[in-house]
Amino acid sequence: MKQTLFAAAYLTDDYDAAIAWFRAALGWVLLEDTDMGGGKRWVRVAPHEGAETSFLIARAVGDQAAAIGQHAGGRVGYFLHTDDFAAQHARMRAAGVQFEEAPRHEPYGTVAVFRDLHGNRWDLIEPN
Repeated sequence: MKQTLFAAAYLTDDYDAAIAWFRAALGWVLLEDTDMGGGKRWVRVAPHEGAETSFLIARAVGDQAAAIGQHAGGRVGYFLHTDDFAAQHARMRAAGVQFEEAPRHEPYGTVAVFRDLHGNRWDLIEPN
């Protein structure tokens, strides 16, 4: 029996702001945006068409709002691989992405930590 990770929830307070950020800052594509009624939408974004895993953008309700920007409790919670760190880093900086550090070289590759629109921490990594 085979399993694949289809989607991971990404909490936001605004569907459209999150969609815009993923598209502009990371260059991701909008895979799906379906009105579910009552202000709820089924929204998926991914690095490219055909990606095995996507983010399901979920608008936080009630107590969930406290978790926006704290998906991993302040740790780096997302790891974005690229095959051209320099180009991706430059494109993201030009799009206004805030990096916490200069790129560094680690045994596993080139990496720099950045924050998304809600303050969640990510690694941009070009693996060796």
